[in-house]
Parts: sequence; structure tokens; C-alpha cells
Amino acid sequence: MISLGEQPGRLAGFRFSVAPMMDWTDRHCRAFHRVLTRRARLYTEMVTTGAVLHGPRERLLGFSVAERPVAVQLGGSDPRELAEAARIAEGFGYDEVNLNVGCPSDRVQDGRFGACLMREPALVGECVAAMKAAVAVPVTVKCRLGVDDQDTGPALDEMARAVFGAGADALVVHARKAWLQGLSPKENRDIPPLDYPRVYELKRAWPEKPVAINGGIRTVGEARAHLDHVDGAMLGRAAYQDPAILLEVDRELFGEEPPAADPFEAVALYEPYVAARLAEGLRLHAMTRHMLGLFNGRPGARAYRRHLATAGTRPDADLATLRAAVALVSREPALEAA
Repeated sequence: MISLGEQPGRLAGFRFSVAPMMDWTDRHCRAFHRVLTRRARLYTEMVTTGAVLHGPRERLLGFSVAERPVAVQLGGSDPRELAEAARIAEGFGYDEVNLNVGCPSDRVQDGRFGACLMREPALVGECVAAMKAAVAVPVTVKCRLGVDDQDTGPALDEMARAVFGAGADALVVHARKAWLQGLSPKENRDIPPLDYPRVYELKRAWPEKPVAINGGIRTVGEARAHLDHVDGAMLGRAAYQDPAILLEVDRELFGEEPPAADPFEAVALYEPYVAARLAEGLRLHAMTRHMLGLFNGRPGARAYRRHLATAGTRPDADLATLRAAVALVSREPALEAA
């Protein structure tokens, strides 16, 4: 089996990644996650081609080199626009360009991108080919098993043939269907049943191509188990809502020591970033909102969350506010009721 996580180069870190999540994986979240793991691959929120081509690029695409390896996820379905957006993103320094073929929201359906593209594998292949011709960094695709009444057997196989035939460097599969009719985006993250064996089957059919799995993975241990079958595992909400689990990634999956020994040291490592952003006029809450679950399971975690949700949202909140919240947490890892 390919072991991309051990390879140097632009797909190093594909062995484990944190999923792109709208409204969550912004640059401040990624900077925070990077003090928890050096090796995980991080992703931006999905950015549409229209926003990249016509919007405030620095605000949408700007990031710190300390976040690397980091990938940008694009949403779109026009090959020329995606090629230009990929070229722009490469110019910002991203290590990978990923095409969203999995988001089920009404917005992406109206724009003919996201999960609805599962019905148009040939078009997705054209998009991949156009991006590959435009950039030197890896171009990858994140998709679902299928949508609505599609048979996940041929649907996923056709998508894989299209994207790998067009030169895609890797395929990340969220192991659920997306129901574009009848389920909300939130429900689409939970209600359609998971089918991990279908992704394993896809990997067996493409032994030389990198395939990663996503959906419902809650721990680094579960990620490790998937790696017996596929090349990479991607965590989403679990990594965001309980970020301390990212402290296990480097040691358990890469045989390296993590950047921080525990969540308290992680906060200390994040403080210089927070201080720099505060000096630029950013409010504390923009950064600490990504840290609310850091001390889950420890006595005082509830008081920590409450302090950040109240004092931490005030216009004058600063590093002292963050430190006061952390001081409410016991260094004993005894479980606390939620």
C-alpha cells in the first residue's frame, strides 16, 4: 500500500488531514490546529471560483506559512474558471488544490457545483484536467459515494475513472451518499448511512492511486484502523469539536513527537499568533471560538468555555482574557460531565 504520509514532497501529510469545513477551518483555526500537529494536512473552507476571481483575494486566500502543509478547496464547475482560480491559489503558496464534489447545500446546487457534480463525472474530469494543466501542485478531488437514488457502485467508479483519468493526484471520499432532495446539509452529515467498505473496495480497484476516507471518524485510533485499507484518513467535526485529539496524530501516525505536550502548552504556543492578530485589530473571539473544546473532559472545562463565550467576546478581550479562561481548568485529566 502507498504510504504517502512517509513521503517527502507535496502530498506528505495525506496520511491524515483535517477536513475543510465551512465557517470553521479559517486561517485562525488552521493556525491553532498547527500547534497541535505538525504533520496533519490542513484545508481551507471551500472558496468558490467566483469569489477567488472577483473577491478580496487576500482575505479569502491569505494564510501563514506556519500553517503548511495546507490545501485550498475550490467550489466550481467551469474548467476555465477553476484553472484560473487554481493558478491564483498556487501563487499564494498552497500545497494542494482540492475540488469540492461533495457539499450538499442549496447554494452549491444552484451554482452547479459540490455534490450535484456526482451526476456529471465527465465534467469533473474536464475540471481536473484544466487545473492540472494550470498548476504544478497536486490537484485532488473530495466527493461522496453518490447522490439521491444513484447506485453507489457505478457512481463512485465512474467518478474515480473520470478524475484519475484526468490526472487527479488523489481522491478523498466521504463515505456517505448526499441526499440533495429531502435532507438539509446538517442532516446530510449524519443521516445517510456510512459505507466504509465501499471506499475500501474503491482503493482495491485503484491500488496505485492515493485514496483517503472521510466521514464519521471520531478518533486517531479509528483513523489508524482505516489506514489498513486506504492511504489517508480525514477527520472533520471530531477534530474541530475536540481538538486535543490532534495532539495524538504525530506520535500515533507518524512516529514523531507533537509540537505541544498537552493542551496547556498548545495554548502557550498559540499565544504569539493571537497577540499578533490582536495587534492588527482582530477581536479575540475570532481565534478563541476555535478553541472551545480544547479542554473537554477536564474539570473546569465548562467554566473555561463559559468565560470565553462571555468575556472572550467583548471588544476589549485580550490575552489576559484567554489566560484567565485557561486558569479555570484543572491540570488533572479527570472527566467532567458535559
